[in-house]
Amino acid sequence: MLYGIAAATASFLLAALLAALLRAPALSLALVDRRRRRPVPLSGGVAVALVTGLVAGVGDWTGVVPLGPAAGRLLLGALAAGALGLAADLWRLRRRWVVAGTAVAAACVVPYGETGPAAGVLAVGWITLVAAAFRGLDHADGVAGTVGVVTAFGVAACAAAELRDGLAVALLALAAALTGLLLHNWHPARIALGACGALFTGFLLAGAAVFTRAGHPPAGGAAVLFALTAPACLDVVLVLLSRRLAGRPVLRAGPDHLAHRLRRLGLTPQGAAVVVGAVSCGAVLTGVLVHTGRVGAPAVWWVAGAAAAAVAGLLRVRVYGPRHGAGAQGRVPGPARPLRGASRVPPEVADTPGGASSRGTIFPVRQARRAEEDQLSAPLRVRNG
Repeated sequence: MLYGIAAATASFLLAALLAALLRAPALSLALVDRRRRRPVPLSGGVAVALVTGLVAGVGDWTGVVPLGPAAGRLLLGALAAGALGLAADLWRLRRRWVVAGTAVAAACVVPYGETGPAAGVLAVGWITLVAAAFRGLDHADGVAGTVGVVTAFGVAACAAAELRDGLAVALLALAAALTGLLLHNWHPARIALGACGALFTGFLLAGAAVFTRAGHPPAGGAAVLFALTAPACLDVVLVLLSRRLAGRPVLRAGPDHLAHRLRRLGLTPQGAAVVVGAVSCGAVLTGVLVHTGRVGAPAVWWVAGAAAAAVAGLLRVRVYGPRHGAGAQGRVPGPARPLRGASRVPPEVADTPGGASSRGTIFPVRQARRAEEDQLSAPLRVRNG
């Protein structure tokens, strides 16, 4: 217990300090989020992964809180996923390669002896999905960190109930490190998790949840896993459905995530993070109560129903604007058509005797048309471009 408190305190302080120190090198290496109006360094995840691995490794090395072989492989797999995410941040790797590498790392850490081959394969897909979902949550300030802190505390409680003290301490260190990062990641964010921190956090949380539910009935295990990661699953389902319904490519990024839609409803960036954290707290609490046997597994149906209702409601929030061509045509002023008609030669001018007089009459009309079209098209070019 004392070591857990010391580990959490050390993780909080080290993560806050290291995140501040890594900000300048990330800016010099152009390791920034290019989707925002101002450059936000993506080195926060490096601080979280290093601090969590260091604190958990010290506890295992000193023998105070040993991780054990299985939990040690899980931590190494999470660090490997974080390294893959750092490579994606640096060199913009394709998503398919990142997902494939995360799946390979998950396949190396799943305890097939306790889960069985079929459930083990499903666990690999689950860990990969949750890791990718946390990467999607990092699109808004403070959201991924808040959800990660709440989920880490919940999974740590489940691990402690299963007497996996080493894994519980590692999760407490992760929660404290994410809290230290939130000092810099709260709106307006000065640093972000990036793919490194998001993949590391999602991988470790999902893998630890699989470890704690290994050996339990599959139906109850799936219910608890869903409750522990409900906000991340909600964001994934919401994004996939909205992109498919809008006819957009699934892998094409856009402002269609959970936090983006809450902002469209009028919430502030801080308010969106607080709402998502509150939703995560309720779902995680339900998962912990079901895991410890305080309530039955049917309680998860309330979480699933609330998530389905949230998806149905948030899908009605418009997040995609009109296409560029359609929007440009819709913004053309009405007087443009009369100008086109006025530029034509009137019948009385065409019948004017004398070619010189006719040409002299037509020339000012064409000159006026060009000037008026320039005046109309100049604002359009500025607005569209």
